Amino acid sequence: MTSAPPAPLHDPLPADHGPGRRPNAVAQAKRPVRALGALGPFLRPYRGRIALAGLFLLLAAATTLAFPVALRTLIDQGLVAAEPGARVLQLRDHFVALFAVGAALGVFSGARFYLVSWLGERITADLRNAVYAHVVAQSPEFFESTRTGEVLSRLTTDTTLVQTVVGSSLSLGLRNTLMGTGALVMLVVTNPWVMTQVLGILVLVVLPALYFGRSVRKLSRASQDRIADSSAIAAEVLNAVPIVQSYTQERREAGRFGSATEAAFDTARRRSRVRALLVAFIISATFGALLWGLYQGTQAVLAGRITAGHLGQTVVFIILFVGSVAALSEVYGDLQRAAGATERLMELLAARSPVHDPAQPQALPAVSAGSSVSLRDVVFHYPSRPRQPSLLHFTLDVKPGETVAIVGPSGAGKSTVFQLLLRFYDVQQGEVRIDGVPVARASLHALRSRVGIVPQDSVIFSTSALENIRYGRPEATDAEVHAAARAAYAHDFITALPEGYATYLGERGVRLSGGQRQRISIARAILKNPPLLLLDEATSALDAESERVVQAALETAMQDRTTLVIAHRLATVQRADRIVVMEAGEIVDIGTHAELIARGGLYARLAAMQFHHVGAA
Repeated sequence: MTSAPPAPLHDPLPADHGPGRRPNAVAQAKRPVRALGALGPFLRPYRGRIALAGLFLLLAAATTLAFPVALRTLIDQGLVAAEPGARVLQLRDHFVALFAVGAALGVFSGARFYLVSWLGERITADLRNAVYAHVVAQSPEFFESTRTGEVLSRLTTDTTLVQTVVGSSLSLGLRNTLMGTGALVMLVVTNPWVMTQVLGILVLVVLPALYFGRSVRKLSRASQDRIADSSAIAAEVLNAVPIVQSYTQERREAGRFGSATEAAFDTARRRSRVRALLVAFIISATFGALLWGLYQGTQAVLAGRITAGHLGQTVVFIILFVGSVAALSEVYGDLQRAAGATERLMELLAARSPVHDPAQPQALPAVSAGSSVSLRDVVFHYPSRPRQPSLLHFTLDVKPGETVAIVGPSGAGKSTVFQLLLRFYDVQQGEVRIDGVPVARASLHALRSRVGIVPQDSVIFSTSALENIRYGRPEATDAEVHAAARAAYAHDFITALPEGYATYLGERGVRLSGGQRQRISIARAILKNPPLLLLDEATSALDAESERVVQAALETAMQDRTTLVIAHRLATVQRADRIVVMEAGEIVDIGTHAELIARGGLYARLAAMQFHHVGAA
């Protein structure tokens, strides 16, 4: 039997779908930049470096603000007031002082840049690691409602936005806030009446800026969601390229991806337009207000109320203030985007798996000849299908060392039994025990270390054959890996590969046949050497010759351990100690192959259909 095709390709999930569902536009618009405060736990371990960066930031800002004062002194004392004979010497001294200010500014700015860049890279790496570690620990329920492409988008695009803010924008924002505030204070101190008028005008600038800022924040979040949509489509389709091509849907999928990217572009274009209007408005209004102040200053020089140096100082402070406001308008846009990215990342970190370790795990007893398995009156519904029971009052006891086959039509609930034994989900009713311990009371690591599984769709990682098998027990030696490969009849084809066990197998094992991939998967389970072995259609991808040799290897591997086998091929289950026949989530019959054939129930009908197909073939 061939493996089942991938799930049908689908359109992007609706905006309110899943645990990471997106807030509506109104909620987005109300969320301020303080959402960045959620990064606090990631910043806290680096308080010392943050303080040092803050010190250099203060020194750089203070040095910048000292420049206009030095310039005023140069004009008033070195050009205007100095005696002609001493003017050259005084000018030299003043220029040396200006150079000292510039050199200090360079040192302080360079140190600040290095520290904040380091912090941006470090905190982004920590955030990315935390999100990834949290996501891989989620139960399968999480992935029923959250697309892989969505998670990848948050791990890449969103963390990059956070890096931009922590490693650049936030520092620039603080620096320009200090410089702008300092320049404004100096302007008010030196020209109080004029700057009071200017400040009144600037207050009128702030109100429209806040309105534009809310629109930028809302559109920034929407833009990131649209990018995640296109990433999700790409991840889904690239994992199903053979199916896409076999149904000649390349053009349709390219069009679907193109529509998603166009939607992302359209949202980004609207965000950029609003942000551009915000920047243009702030700069134009601020520049106009300060030009009014500068005009008043020139009138004061002509009237003899201030000196030329005072005017020069005022001009530089105005330039610093205008430049700071312009920079802050850019930084504010970056903060808005990063706030949306932080929200999305925190949504992932806030997701809590319903399956988790108990507060005080119960130890599993030592076993020597396989694990015992017990499912008592189990009722289970998948979270995505709450009205459709997958198991209904299911009861089954398996003794240590026993081999039990589970058969039945598709959708009968066979694979669900395996999912519950691995505690990928918790039952709604009843109890599941392994070696007498309820699985909900054991630690997940201890429980799953006791179980080995060979799935129907074998998973091959993008690494060498050796490391793919060693995944079953990372501390295994090369000799143990080779022994497991021999037991799974994989050694010969692996050694025939160009670089033997060191051969890179390609993404998802594209360089191997289906049967070869399955034997790698079987070797991995054999290397793990667990007391409980779960075989989910373990020979379904093999041809008749490969099936015979792998079946022999599995029979060796099943010795001295408990084995549960899901299979449709009777050759796989005929030698089982018992065969459990399932239909619609319930057990309808149990017995040996001969007993079930004699009773003439569902198993006999399935056997007759298979024998008929074999005979026809």
